Amino acid sequence: MPAEYATFGLTPAIRAGGLLSGGDHQVHRDFVDFVVDGRPLLFRLSDLDAVSPLASDIPPAIFTAQVRSLLLETEAPLPSGRYIVYGCPDCEDLACGAVTAAIERDGEDYIWRDFAWQTGEHVDLERDGYHGLGPFRFRGADYRTALAALPAGGVPDARRRVLLIGARVALLARLAAALRTIGVGADITAAADGVPADELRGYGAVVFGRSAGPAERDAVRAAFAAAGVDVPCVDARAPIVPLLVARTEQALDSSPPERRRLTALVSSAPAEAGADAGAEVEVTSSCRVRLTAYRVGRLARTHTHEVFDGVLEPGRHRIPLDPRTVRGESYLVARTPGAVLTTAVRRPGRPEPGVRGAAGEG
Repeated sequence: MPAEYATFGLTPAIRAGGLLSGGDHQVHRDFVDFVVDGRPLLFRLSDLDAVSPLASDIPPAIFTAQVRSLLLETEAPLPSGRYIVYGCPDCEDLACGAVTAAIERDGEDYIWRDFAWQTGEHVDLERDGYHGLGPFRFRGADYRTALAALPAGGVPDARRRVLLIGARVALLARLAAALRTIGVGADITAAADGVPADELRGYGAVVFGRSAGPAERDAVRAAFAAAGVDVPCVDARAPIVPLLVARTEQALDSSPPERRRLTALVSSAPAEAGADAGAEVEVTSSCRVRLTAYRVGRLARTHTHEVFDGVLEPGRHRIPLDPRTVRGESYLVARTPGAVLTTAVRRPGRPEPGVRGAAGEG
């Protein structure tokens, strides 16, 4: 008698890029994640920075080959019928480490079993196996339908370009350069009128510079609406490039809200002497969370403080903040493997624009 069936599906996902402390950067990747019993499989791996083989930036022929491989239409790439399920987001070298699994057919069913962390041609399941993960038995018809529905060109709805609106001032130029560094295309223009609708449909987000007034912003939103595209809009008033990169990555995340790992970030500064500053972070699965504070000091200089880096269990968590790190104009960025959220440190009567929907506040 076959084991109990698990459901199989696919969902768009990202590995959020960004400018990290110390001058490092993290490259943006769009990919398709596997959904098992309604939950992304990657979420079962608490501290893994990885992407599936179904990434948007691989050539269409290779993408199609990956789909055929998962359908067992070609030979397994590793001994013992093993396949890479998640690999390094920066290269294709198995030596960096990858999550692999044996995939096999049983009649019409597909079975994923013996998950392990693998760094060479062979794997020691006793030492490196993910004990307790799987096996999963999928109905063949559902499995094949999900994979066959993927377009030959890659990830559906992966729009990894951003349109920056405003004068070509230093801040927008630096932001565009930073976005290109992490693999996100960026174009600067003073207005969107006159841009062909097909080009507008290729953008996943809009960033408004300080010089873009209400009329210009309304015209841009109208142009995108006329092109049939609803894009999130980011306000670039804060003069902090790493923060603006993080806000842009947040806007580019098109994954369904119910399938996100990082779901809330709220921060506050002490309203009075003796009160505690803190941040509240909510995650849906066990994962590593990094919390960074940015503060604009005198002469518009940016001060960066790493305030938390650790694994959090599912739920809502309060993280205390040193009041000195969030005084004045301050912001927080929370990162997990694959997601990013930003927030201004709120003070009574002092709202701060952030990411907006195409027609208003989002």
